[in-house]
Order: sequence, then C-alpha cells, then structure tokens
Amino acid sequence: MKKGQKIKVIRIITSIVLLMAAYIPAISEEIHIGLCAIAYVIIGADIVYAALRNLCKGQFFDENFLMTIATVGAFAIGEYPEAVAVMMFYQIGELFSDIAVERSRASIAALMDIRPDYANIEKEGNLTRVSPSDVPVGSIIVVRPGEKIPLDGKIISGSTTLDTAALTGESLPREVSEGDTVISGSLNLTGVLHIRTSGTFGESTVAKILDLVENADTGKAKSEKFITRFAHYYTPAVVTVAALLALVPPLIAGGEWLVWLNRSLIFLVISCPCALVVSVPLTFFAGIGGASRKGILVKGSNYLEMMAHIKTVVFDKTGTLTRGNFSVTAIHPQMLSEHELIELAALAESFSDHPLSASIRDACNLPLDKTRVTGYENIAGEGIVAMIDNRKVYAGNEKLMSRAGVTPRSCKKTGTIVHVAADSVYMGHIVVSDNLKLQSAETIARLKASGVGKTIMLTGDRSDVAKDIAGKVNIDEFHAELLPIDKVRFVEALRKEHARSPIAFVGDGINDAPVIKLADIGIAMGAVGSDAAIEAADIVLMNDNPMNIVEGMMIARKTLSIVKQNIVFAIGIKLLMLLLGALGVVNMWAAVFADVGVTILAILNALRSIRVSNVLKQ
Repeated sequence: MKKGQKIKVIRIITSIVLLMAAYIPAISEEIHIGLCAIAYVIIGADIVYAALRNLCKGQFFDENFLMTIATVGAFAIGEYPEAVAVMMFYQIGELFSDIAVERSRASIAALMDIRPDYANIEKEGNLTRVSPSDVPVGSIIVVRPGEKIPLDGKIISGSTTLDTAALTGESLPREVSEGDTVISGSLNLTGVLHIRTSGTFGESTVAKILDLVENADTGKAKSEKFITRFAHYYTPAVVTVAALLALVPPLIAGGEWLVWLNRSLIFLVISCPCALVVSVPLTFFAGIGGASRKGILVKGSNYLEMMAHIKTVVFDKTGTLTRGNFSVTAIHPQMLSEHELIELAALAESFSDHPLSASIRDACNLPLDKTRVTGYENIAGEGIVAMIDNRKVYAGNEKLMSRAGVTPRSCKKTGTIVHVAADSVYMGHIVVSDNLKLQSAETIARLKASGVGKTIMLTGDRSDVAKDIAGKVNIDEFHAELLPIDKVRFVEALRKEHARSPIAFVGDGINDAPVIKLADIGIAMGAVGSDAAIEAADIVLMNDNPMNIVEGMMIARKTLSIVKQNIVFAIGIKLLMLLLGALGVVNMWAAVFADVGVTILAILNALRSIRVSNVLKQ
C-alpha cells in the first residue's frame, strides 16, 4: 500500500473512532457536535478544498462540489453524524478505487520490468557499466547470464537461451546463437553474448514498447465519451432538481422547510456519479492491463472497444498466416542427382541475400566452395546467372530459362519454382515454399465461430500460392499479385462498403505499414523489433501467434460487457434511489450506502477485466 493510501486509511479510522465517541451517552451536545466537526475536518477537508479550488477555476458541479454542498447542508440542519458519514464512506470508495487502479496497473507493471538498467561495454579486457542511452550505434556490448539485453542488435559471438516472456507472453525460452538478431528487453539465461548494436536506446524495441504502454490510455472509448457527455448534463440537472425540491414544495404545499431541505440534501448525495466516473475508465484500463499479460498491447481504450465489434478481418499472407521463412519442399532433378542439383543451385545463389537464395543454401547443408564461382550476375525479376566450374549456370524463373534457351519442366507442387540450367541444358527445378503457421487454420475457424462475418487474405504472391494457402486455412476470400498500393485501395473500398463496422487489418508491420495505418484497427503481427509496426499499429501482438487476435477480441468483448453492466447497474440504482430520496423514503445513511455501495460494487466488477485472460482458459 502506498503512502497516500496509508494516510487515507488512518484518516478513515480516526474519523470512525471520533464518530463512535460522539455517540457516548454521557457527553454533552456541545462535545457531540465538536467531535463530529473534528471528524468532518479530518475526513473531508481535502474534498472541500478541491471543491473550492475547482470553483475558483470555473469548474462547477463535479463530485467534490456535490459532496461539499450536501454535507455542509447536513451540518446546517443538525445532521452532524450523517455529514461525517457521507465524507467517510466517500473516502472509503475512493480508497477502493485507488487500490483497484493499482491492481490493474500491476498487470502492466510486469512489462515495465523489461527496462534495462545498464549496458556492459568491454574496454581493455574489463567490463564497464554505462547507461543504455549512452551506447552508440554499432557498439559491441556484452550480456552475461541473468542480465537483460539493453539494445537491439546481432550476436557476433556466443549462444544462449533467452526468456522473452515479458515481451511476447510466451513462456517457452528461445535458443539463439551467432548471427541471430536479438531484441532489447529479453532476459539472457545461460551463455555470454557479444552483440553489435543496430540502433540507439531510443530506437530500441524496449523503448518503443515502454512508450506505448505508458500512453495506452490516451484514446477514449465511446463509452467513456458517453460518461463525459452524461456528466456534463447530469450534474447541473440534479443540482437544479435538488434546489427545486428544497424550495417548491414548501412554497406551494406549505410543507416544512427543514424536511424538504433534508430531502434535497439526500437527493444530492445520491446523485453523485462516482460509480460511473470511476468504474468505466477503470474497466477499460484493467482490460488493457489484462491484454498486456497475454502479449497484446492496445494503444487506447477506443481500439479495445472497436475490437469487440470487428466483423471483417483482412490478413497479409507472408509473416502473418505463414511463417515468412522459406524452405525447400521438393527437388526434381533431370540430368543429375538431387544432391548435385541442390549444390549447383546453392553455388549459383551463394552471393545473393534473397530469402529464396538463403533457403536453397540451407537445404544444401554442405560447406560451399565459393572459389568455384568465377562470374556472377543478378538479373532483376528473373534470377541468377553464374560461371561455376567453367559452366554457365542459370538459376531462376521461366523467363530466365527462356534467356538460357531451354524449356523448363512444369511442376504440380505449390510454391516458388527455381529452375536450373547449365550450358543451355535443363538440369531440373527446386520448389521453395513458405510454411503455414500451425495456428493459422484454427485462428480463422475461431474468428468465424466468434461472429466475424468475413476473412480476407491479401498477398503480393502468385495466385496459385495464394489459392493453396487460402484453401488450407479455409479463408473466405483472397486476392493475389498485389502491390502495396493495391492493398491500400482494396482496404479503402472495403471500409466504404462496411462503414458501420470496423475493419481490422493484420500484417507483419513492415511492408504493410500503410494498410495497418489506414484500417479502422491496424494489428501488427509478430512485430517485435519492427519500427513500422509499433508506430503504425493500433494493437501490437508481441509474439508470432495469430490466435492472439481471437484472444484480443474475447478480452475486448468481455471488457465492453463489464462496462455496459456497470453503466446499466449504476444508472438504474441511481435513478431508483433518487426517486426514493425525493419522496422521503430513504434517509441520509441510506443515501450514503447507495452512493458508495454502488461505486464499490462497480469497481469490483471492473476488476474482473484484469482476469479476463484467465477466464479464456476455463
């Protein structure tokens, strides 16, 4: 418990003790009033001060004003204990609210532990600790077991196991070694790493994530805006009704002034919109916190609310539904063995950094003697022409085979076909495919089961590849061979067609940044380390599992359900108690319990949003 909360607890206990002492039978009326006055000052001075300060600023009719005018009025008509009780229970409600906010922040606080405290720089054989923000780009840093990786970079020596749970929500450690890219915020578990940094601390993954989380509540949901508009009209209205309640009946019907003044004060106490003002933003904040525990970072409650209403989800293919890691899935030789064909292709691709080239080299699984390659030409959009062992080798698509003067053999396999020819003789072809993620098909099925009406896949890949992937995951519609601008135009047209429901686009956050930015809800999939993802997306999924989209929707829907419950409950009880207060059925004590009780129940209900991620498993 924080210091401010401890002080509030002491004030509440002190006021309770003084209020109980005021009821000792032997004390005089003067002492009774004095004890109540002291208790009132102890428990309510800050509220009265806040009301006066806001009045000086021109801010009328807030909850502090309502509490102050109601309790001062209670003192004026001799209801001293009731005035203290109003302030006391209000402070208890505020204490519950503080504790609730702290609990909801705790789910996000774990993510804040990813902030690295220092970086190790090696100088003359010794390690020196420096601030991560002082490390220049391209520096070599040393990360020992048990330390956090302070900056993004590439491992130049060493291997280890990394704990990325705080970043991705995944409990399974990740094995890395020389040549692998690592991200800041990961915890080094076993080996010593030497890392060449690829950016400054301000540009690092951890810095961007921390900034995202710290500003996660900047966007207001429609429900929160409703409460703001509601309070704008509601508060002046109830003050006016309370004034009329105190004045009109005595003037018209000749009733007792004190009776109707008491009712008007009870009416004011009941009218405090604390339950709505506190519980609705708290519910969204708790929902965002619950989502962050699953590695789902939401930039604002407005996006969380929109996610609950998604009816159309558009997917990028590569890196979203597929792994984005190409591998050789078939080798079809014609004039030589499989081993000889893959070796010849790997030598031809040995100087290329294209993902297809890397997959062919990996499939060769043998050391390549690059001295055998004496000539090399990369023909854009076609492939590679290389001199290997004094033979002119062609490795590429059908256009390149036409250039080589050979007729390639057709292939029924789905994927990218790399044909190989040597000295105008066709040698065979290799099929390279992008592997489907294990969870993709289940994700599409779960989205449809949860009420998503249409799923669409957009890709720049060939139509036959797109058709194969779409069939495997059972996606409703696909469009292939698209340029980035084509994807933008497609999503623009889709938004016009479905203007009443938000369109979500899920991409890898790099090439698809313009579409992510354009969509009603841009979701970056597996975007750890991607500047484009964190900057353009409204929701960032910190791991590579598409099922997090479904989890995010369920969290959003549960959160919104709790918000609606609180709004209906709070307004319903409030209106009922206002009517009973105006009719004189309830007294000041009942008014206090109605106001604070509804607030506390709404807060407790709001806290269920934190546990949404656990409920999903049940």
